[in-house]
Amino acid sequence: MATLKELSSMTSELDKLGGELHAELTEGDIDFQKMVDLADTISENADKLAQAFSTMSSALEKTLNGDGSGGEDDTEDAQ
Repeated sequence: MATLKELSSMTSELDKLGGELHAELTEGDIDFQKMVDLADTISENADKLAQAFSTMSSALEKTLNGDGSGGEDDTEDAQ
């Protein structure tokens, strides 16, 4: 699982790529292939970032709700 520091690095990379894409569109020679490549790279990195956050969220939920080996049912039995 990725660390928060690694995710921060990924968001920095996305920010850099987004800046490059914006610059190419507004200040560049309008190289469509370069813009396609940048957009594809942004998409791939955004998907990886989303997957990492999803994995972290699932792990946190599992921890907070019990991992299936203890869970809420055992709490009810103990009362």
